[in-house]
Amino acid sequence: MSASWPIYRFDEIDSTNTEAKRRASAGAFDDQWIVADKQTAGRGRQDRAWSSPVGNIFTTALFAEPGGITVALRVPFAAALAVVDTVLKVAPDAPVRVKWPNDVRVDLQKVSGILVETGGTGADLWIAAGTGINVTYAPENVGQLATSLTRLSGHPLDLKDVLGVYHAAFEARLAQARVSFEALRQDWLNYAEGRQQKVSVRVGDAYEEGVFEDLETDGALRLRLPDGSARIIRAGEVNLIGRA
Repeated sequence: MSASWPIYRFDEIDSTNTEAKRRASAGAFDDQWIVADKQTAGRGRQDRAWSSPVGNIFTTALFAEPGGITVALRVPFAAALAVVDTVLKVAPDAPVRVKWPNDVRVDLQKVSGILVETGGTGADLWIAAGTGINVTYAPENVGQLATSLTRLSGHPLDLKDVLGVYHAAFEARLAQARVSFEALRQDWLNYAEGRQQKVSVRVGDAYEEGVFEDLETDGALRLRLPDGSARIIRAGEVNLIGRA
């Protein structure tokens, strides 16, 4: 399995997602990969800074999405599973998990950051799916403990080879997402961190505690509250009770 989209490489850039948005604004959003050795203004979800040292992966998939917003909502899950596929390729025994919706972690330590952005409408809808993967270094300023693929594999890794694995995995997972969400959803649940456990979910400035019961058919998290009722959460941040 190999990637098929053209790759545009930069030694240094503000961020690969920002470059993708510039290209999309100019109407250039045919299937492509944008890759940088270093980012000076890497971003994560909720506009958090993303540490971008040379030696890690910083890449964005830019593409038009004929399936519209329905498929766009599946892309964060596809990207997370592509990272899982990559982790298992280089460190087959790693107990990799995904914290809803797309934080890939091993032993509660973050491996990657994913930021999916969209623009345009109708036939001109485009998606920029940015991913940072800790290959050589585990940054200390990402808001939680982090690890690297080199640490997990126990030996140095070739950055270009790992990048190729991720690109191919993402293209395959995107193809899966375009068919339907159900198979992707089941694969995601196989790696879900905290499923059937008590979790705390931050929604805005409030916190809700309950049992992470399931993933809805649109990717929302189903939380079973202490009174037995269910709350469906479509945007929030999950933490295991008593753990990071």
